[in-house]
Amino acid sequence: MTTHPLPARRNATTSNPPGADSTGSRASILAAARAEFAAHGLTGARVNTIANRAGVNKQLIYYYFGSKDDLYRSALETVYTEIRTLERSLNLGTLQPAAAMEALIGFSFDYLHEHPDFIALLNHENAAGAPHVRDSSAIRDTNSPLVDLIARTLARGIQAQVFRPGIDPVELYISVAGMSYFFFSNRLTLSSIFGRDLGALEATQAYRRHVVGFAMAGLQP
Repeated sequence: MTTHPLPARRNATTSNPPGADSTGSRASILAAARAEFAAHGLTGARVNTIANRAGVNKQLIYYYFGSKDDLYRSALETVYTEIRTLERSLNLGTLQPAAAMEALIGFSFDYLHEHPDFIALLNHENAAGAPHVRDSSAIRDTNSPLVDLIARTLARGIQAQVFRPGIDPVELYISVAGMSYFFFSNRLTLSSIFGRDLGALEATQAYRRHVVGFAMAGLQP
């Protein structure tokens, strides 16, 4: 894999570049990078464009991230952190098992619907062989609590006799995410093949109901 070196990151003893003390600068850079990488991938993205989008001097990107590859990895980590943070805000542990699982499945679908940039980032990363996700301990650590949450919800559902035993939490997550991901990443081709406007709101809402109902039916004893 070709790396994209940038000027060396400054250490703590050197003077900060203009704007480095701004608490919003790093977040602005990551938001701009997320949009640029989603649109063009790592290779096609331009640091100058990211700096312009963020309204910062390019030197500040070098200061915070050191390389284009590291910026790309940080953008991916930020997206995964955002998803997991929003999932925690659902407070699934306070809901009955079936309601908790329905909420999680619905959230997974809705997030992809509302964030096509995440789908684009995943497509770029998978096409490259997923090197940045593979090398990121932060992404693995961020996703571990989700697996634990699904496992606990399944256990509560089994105890309440609303879920069948023997369901692997990782396999369940992949199945649920896969149904939603395939729909949103292939809507244009699927619409052409089947003669349906799958981009229409009614079609999206109908498929959401299908995903939730299909997944929940598979959990029943």
